[in-house]
Amino acid sequence: MKRLNITLPEEIVHHLEGLPNKSRFISEAVQEKLMKEKKKKLDELLKEGYRTERKEDRKLNKEWERITIEGW
Repeated sequence: MKRLNITLPEEIVHHLEGLPNKSRFISEAVQEKLMKEKKKKLDELLKEGYRTERKEDRKLNKEWERITIEGW
């Protein structure tokens, strides 16, 4: 564990006042946010990969169709 000195807006501090373990709550909230950001980045990478592969898939499908038609 590492101790940090952070600054939060008054409104957030007001919501934290009633919590018995503020550190744990903040830690869990940060972990959740980091996981969401990681998932968002992964989703974007997957979308880009699908876009890239889609072009290659279309090319392969056209080649396959040509070969299949020639065999008839």
